[in-house]
Amino acid sequence: MSSAVVVEAPGEHRIVPHTPVPPTAGEALVRVHAVGICGSDREVYQGNRPEGYVRYPLIPGHEWSGTVEAVGTGVPAQLLGRKVVGEGFRNCQVCDRCHAGATTLCTAGYEETGFTRPGAMAATLTLPARLLHVLPDDADLTAAALLEPAACVAAAALKANARPGERVAVVGTGTLGMFAVQFLAANSPAELLVVGTRPERAALAREFGATGFHTLPAPDLPAGFDVVVEAAGSASAARTAAALLGRGGRLVLTGIPAPGAEGLDPTDLVVRQLEVHTVFGAPPDAWAHAVRMFGAGLLDPLPLVTHELPLDGFPAAIELVGSGDPKVGKVLLRP
Repeated sequence: MSSAVVVEAPGEHRIVPHTPVPPTAGEALVRVHAVGICGSDREVYQGNRPEGYVRYPLIPGHEWSGTVEAVGTGVPAQLLGRKVVGEGFRNCQVCDRCHAGATTLCTAGYEETGFTRPGAMAATLTLPARLLHVLPDDADLTAAALLEPAACVAAAALKANARPGERVAVVGTGTLGMFAVQFLAANSPAELLVVGTRPERAALAREFGATGFHTLPAPDLPAGFDVVVEAAGSASAARTAAALLGRGGRLVLTGIPAPGAEGLDPTDLVVRQLEVHTVFGAPPDAWAHAVRMFGAGLLDPLPLVTHELPLDGFPAAIELVGSGDPKVGKVLLRP
């Protein structure tokens, strides 16, 4: 019998029988293959997600992959049987931000799969078919479950606009940092430095294309980089990233540190004429970029997966994600 994880309230969850929700007009029903767990899922379970960004009771799960099993009216029949991933933001499609393609800034308010709408920690997921991105027929669905965080980094890569031959750097050695290395490596940089707190990630970073690796705290960090992508989210990561840049450099911030983080120095930003971009979530063009890179073999998420558990392993998976154990990378649940 198929099942689902339901978080009733902070700290309270149940494994319940799951009945698929038949797709209505414009929707698709997806058989979930794998669902990733990230820090925000831990926030949902612990109850420290910001107000308005979660609605209990909830089936969590916003990083997932699967296969289309049924479609509603108005949805192309050729989607049936296809391997897919899907965007999480339930944008309105009619506000000016949506029309500009910036769906993560939709003015209709925040709605997202796995936070305010039922997520993928279940045997099936029903969602608007317009949010689906089709994968190649031979795609590895376990690897594809990581395409949601990859899409967020794709958004950063598009904003960074790194050109071949530029000096680029990544601050952060978690899942997002390792994706940032892969996206930037695809642009043929002259140098690709990775800076972070996990020395055990050095080998993987080099495998993904890094030319150098510095473990923090490092008193002798180089400078003069053209592009830096920050993917750490620590209180000091933004300042570390800005210090790596040369005059006129481009900084993209993706991490969300806890309140009270050290701010960037506005005088430094102005005098050195630094460009600062930020990313929260992934709009459609970033999803398309990530899926295209994955399909072309330029993005390899699989080495980032360290644990796969069944759905009833949800509490153990949440513990793993928060353990701080250097052996824990990406944790997946397999419905």
